Amino acid sequence: MPRLLSILLAGATVLGASSAFAAPPTVSPEGVWRNPKNSVHIALKPCNGQICGYVVWASPKAEAAARKGGTPNLVGTQLMRGFVVDDGGVGRGKVFIPDLNATFGGSAQLIDDHTLRAKGCLFANVLCKTQIWTRIDTPI
Repeated sequence: MPRLLSILLAGATVLGASSAFAAPPTVSPEGVWRNPKNSVHIALKPCNGQICGYVVWASPKAEAAARKGGTPNLVGTQLMRGFVVDDGGVGRGKVFIPDLNATFGGSAQLIDDHTLRAKGCLFANVLCKTQIWTRIDTPI
């Protein structure tokens, strides 16, 4: 599985990102999150009643992997699209994988104020990967 795919399938997602994602009502996923390797940072924010995530920083290696996959500029790219939170606190939506130039299903759930568990699957619950993302900044 390509490295950026591994990073982002869990993102996302971003995620993989309100009382969204199974946290207490006072916790919001809005803010900036980093992947486990600290090679991609995404900003999670509300968009049209859903949660979206955009790349705000990427390492040179992540940028190169994205370019190789057909995404010329990783920073600014929307990775998480249309995440909607269910009654169980799990957000589900689509995750764009720049190094594959493809979009797959993903989910994200807040574990606590600073921890987000993100999961992405290439096909309906097949070839899935889970990652723990860490909050590095919250909105002012």
